[in-house]
Amino acid sequence: MGISQTIFLIPTGIGCELGGFAGDALPVAKLLASASGCLITHPNVMNGGSLSEKHKDIFYVEGYSLDRFAKGEIGLKKVNKQKVGIIFDSSIEHELLVRHLQAADACVATLGIDVHSYVLTKKPLGIVIDQHFNGLSGGLIENPDTLIEAGEKLIENGATALAIVAKFPDHLDLNITNSYREGKGIDPIAGVEAVISHLISKFLKVPCAHAPALIPIEINENTDPRAASEEIGYTFLPSVLIGLSNAPDLVELPDHKEVITIHPNQTDSIVVPSGALGGEGVLASIERGLNIISVRNKNSIDIDDQKFNCPNLIKVNNYFEAAGFILSLRHGINPKSIQRPLNKIQKIM
Repeated sequence: MGISQTIFLIPTGIGCELGGFAGDALPVAKLLASASGCLITHPNVMNGGSLSEKHKDIFYVEGYSLDRFAKGEIGLKKVNKQKVGIIFDSSIEHELLVRHLQAADACVATLGIDVHSYVLTKKPLGIVIDQHFNGLSGGLIENPDTLIEAGEKLIENGATALAIVAKFPDHLDLNITNSYREGKGIDPIAGVEAVISHLISKFLKVPCAHAPALIPIEINENTDPRAASEEIGYTFLPSVLIGLSNAPDLVELPDHKEVITIHPNQTDSIVVPSGALGGEGVLASIERGLNIISVRNKNSIDIDDQKFNCPNLIKVNNYFEAAGFILSLRHGINPKSIQRPLNKIQKIM
């Protein structure tokens, strides 16, 4: 039995009912990886604050790079391990920085991860959160050049993957934050987190992911289970280090010098929430003729799938059905043979 190479995408900061919280889509990723044999997904799916997992059939690729993979611009190369460098925002307070360094040391001592080195940015990154969003999470970085400079320094000194820890404002809107913690709203910092990691991916072209540095806030006894993994530690860095520890290398195409073990041309399908088909990776997958498995997963975009002229659009009600469709592809079973009504074969005139 071969594999059915699959992309699994849940866009960041759109409030998906499943996958819009702290690593709550990780069980789905494990299911889809078991069904396909090769799943390429991104940190928003895998990162659960202090919690995450390695899986031999799941490949951890930052969102900007994942879009490039879907477009056919890069391939992936499996590696045994990465040497992870950490960029710390110089505006992080000393005590909070020590907590993050302790988390990194723990990942070395307990999980055997190769955390290579760290640097502090020369200037504060200046993270600004857009707290007036209409159903989407957003924001910006005031000093992006200092982030790139810090990443270049780590790479020059031997790091092969980058974790970024940015200091987020202390005075986030508590109503918005608690709405998210209670499972009723959108993660207010997710949008700018994507901006940070996309920037590193675009300019430095190495595996990367971001963990926010936040001061502890008062306990909320009504925390939704989907957000609970963000409540149990001082830092979200462990899940990032776990994901990056053996994330695949990014190989520019066409490139015949590097060994490419996961080629975009071998991808069969992309799994995406219904109503969220407008992203670059999905549009590229439509153009390249992949199966677009649209899963009912309530979110704030909710663009009608009917607007997309896609002959390979498969609508399913949940991720169990998505896994079943992928399994049928993997075993060479015509999915139509399992659906009813079953139409007669057509004569070509």
